Amino acid sequence: MLINTIVVPQGAEYQAVCRGLLKAQVDGIQVIAIPIGVRHISQVLANYSEQIDSWANVLIMGLCGSLSDSYTVQDSVLIKSCQDLNHNLIDLDAELTAKIQQKLSIDLVNALTSDRIITQAKDKLILAQQYPTTIVEMEGYSYIKELQRQGISVAMVRVVSDDLRGDLPNLNQAIDSQGNLKTLPLAISFIKQPLAAIRLIKGSLAGLKALEEITTKLFNV
Repeated sequence: MLINTIVVPQGAEYQAVCRGLLKAQVDGIQVIAIPIGVRHISQVLANYSEQIDSWANVLIMGLCGSLSDSYTVQDSVLIKSCQDLNHNLIDLDAELTAKIQQKLSIDLVNALTSDRIITQAKDKLILAQQYPTTIVEMEGYSYIKELQRQGISVAMVRVVSDDLRGDLPNLNQAIDSQGNLKTLPLAISFIKQPLAAIRLIKGSLAGLKALEEITTKLFNV
């Protein structure tokens, strides 16, 4: 793989990718942990401004929600294009994406970048009608745009951790200003919606395991 940098949301997703790389026994790949969402993208890029010149090929990884019955928990997808809620569209690097697909043999799909966690299945169905997209995530569009603007090739692989089969707890109040999940609001949301919480936990654990495995598979020689 020509990839020398992976960008992934901080916390459990970052840890899953690092475990996958460890199993693949690869060196020389920098893994950048970013806050959830895009609120701090300027600060992230400023923190790594001196290193960005060496980021020839960047892979964005992480979990996502499915907007289609065709994809369920643990499914991995490769992103062909990404758009924001204003219908602005950006394409991922075709050559890098093709090389990843050759290695992984996973479906090419279009992604939607949301400014919040979509927790209700009915809201996902509405988004699927409004946007020609298959999965929803929270970082892609803005990071792709900014990195491409600096001449960097970008690809994105996502793993489904929640689908259209049920709702999740309302997690948006549990994300702090630094893009971290706050323990107390998270616990409160779990208590209020116990069945949705169980679904979230099961989906997240399965998605993280698949994220670790797809990372290992991609970087195994």
